[in-house]
Amino acid sequence: MTAPFADRLIESVRRHNTPLCVGLDPFADKIPAALFGDVREDMQALLKFGASVIDVAAKHCGVLKPQLGLFEQFGEMGYAVARMLCQHATDTGMIVILDAKRGDIGTTAEGYARASLGPKPGFNADCVTVNPYMGKDTLEPFVTLAQREGKGVAVLVRTSNPGAGDVQDLQVGGAPVWRRVAEMLAPETQRLLGASDWSGLMAVAGATYPEEARALREAMPHALFLVPGYGAQGASAADAVAGFVASGKGLEGGVVNSSRGVTYPQAAQAATSIAEWRSAINDAMTRASGELRAAVTR
Repeated sequence: MTAPFADRLIESVRRHNTPLCVGLDPFADKIPAALFGDVREDMQALLKFGASVIDVAAKHCGVLKPQLGLFEQFGEMGYAVARMLCQHATDTGMIVILDAKRGDIGTTAEGYARASLGPKPGFNADCVTVNPYMGKDTLEPFVTLAQREGKGVAVLVRTSNPGAGDVQDLQVGGAPVWRRVAEMLAPETQRLLGASDWSGLMAVAGATYPEEARALREAMPHALFLVPGYGAQGASAADAVAGFVASGKGLEGGVVNSSRGVTYPQAAQAATSIAEWRSAINDAMTRASGELRAAVTR
């Protein structure tokens, strides 16, 4: 029986001594064609790039977040490469959070759950991001599968994008929609609770809204947070861990994602060899993991 996702995630964060999660977002115009090949024409180039990122990331942190939409833009082969890279990350010992943002009902949601969290031909990811804004029933197939298989489900609650407030800040009975979503999810966290007292029913809580993250922690005390918005989107390390809580091991309570900041630093864009490129992203990941480590141990 696989250990609960929450226990595996928090153990990995503690072992690596940083809440860093590396986001794998393949942008064709940012991947050096001279080093990897043209990813728009050669899926081996995309596979080589992704595997190279994972090999460096595994030295710095325990969690990888591939953005499925950016693989799907390359067609069926891009989708296949994403699955291969998820397996490669798993083989290195990393936990995989598949960023697919699924959200549908009934048998369609069941299909998405099997595709993302299920074994081959599914991705067999450890966790998947889901959108709850069609209602609670959209989450049930994911939570049921996760409960059975020791997986996680990361639910969009307070996201980091500038337009998040268009819907999430609307007032419903004297509280914003995101708060009502958190209240809806809070009882469900018990279903994916691990021995660590953390739940694998995660809340996506944008680093760009630290005050809301603190309020979200009050509403969902057991939920691990998946925190986007750190680095390239402008949030600081301190902002990113605003929703974390004090423990005997410092602040903890989730993982903080960095994608462009650690996979496309300027030095990597200017690299003239694979060794030079690898050194550049290694330096970027060293900085990010160190900043986050400092933020949770202050």
